[in-house]
Amino acid sequence: MTDQTAGIRRKLTTVFCADVQGYSALVERDEVGTVTRLKQYREIMTDLIGRHHGRLINTWGDGLVAEFGSPVEAVFCAVETQRRLATRNAEEPTLPPMQFRIGINLGDVMLDGSDIYGEGVNIAARLESLADPGGICISGAVFEQVRKKLDIGFDFLGDREIKNIAEPVQAYRVLLGADSAGIAPPRRQPEAAAERMAPDGDEAEAAFVKWRRHAWRLGVLAVFLLIINLVTSPMRLWFYWPMLGFAMFLLMRFPAGIDPRRLWPKRHDP
Repeated sequence: MTDQTAGIRRKLTTVFCADVQGYSALVERDEVGTVTRLKQYREIMTDLIGRHHGRLINTWGDGLVAEFGSPVEAVFCAVETQRRLATRNAEEPTLPPMQFRIGINLGDVMLDGSDIYGEGVNIAARLESLADPGGICISGAVFEQVRKKLDIGFDFLGDREIKNIAEPVQAYRVLLGADSAGIAPPRRQPEAAAERMAPDGDEAEAAFVKWRRHAWRLGVLAVFLLIINLVTSPMRLWFYWPMLGFAMFLLMRFPAGIDPRRLWPKRHDP
């Protein structure tokens, strides 16, 4: 071991990185007020990090780095943090919201005194930049540890290339608020917005939208087959056989939790 590495050791830990979205614009608008609010918001985060058995590593500018022994505690802390800060922003409606982005990764890091460095930290910082304002983005390694332990949802964002990291990193968005129930399965290609979520956000409604799209396509095909039947065999009707198959398909695929009466327009009594 060389003198340069004599004080460095490694460990596996959960890295929590956060920064403020659009901090420079906030400072330009109101420097003193923004710095004051940053300190207040950071106090909330620091308190929650301690409550969830995390350790604050350092702060610089508008950024913050912490570590947790448990990925579950790290994600739980992040969710509680974003909800607390959203409430705080709502209490100051006349001020532009101060929204943090949070990235969380489970990985190997190097320790030098109280600081941590290395690939594990770099990935967390990159995930932070992928998070929505007021949102949380976690790595696949964290997802595997928390997906069955927390009653929140996750949205797969794909494999992301990270500078100086050989392999792509899987990224997941943590679903907050009304869309936080359940876990969205990984998907490689984006789905249609109506198929992912109906206006009220209910999964059964989304399935109904998808079913209705199938019904419309089969209806077009049915009309096409009927025309062919009438042109080729006007005296013999074979058209009902494929229609029976279409009907069976639609009945088998009809989503649970949807009232069939929705298929018919409502009557309005005089």
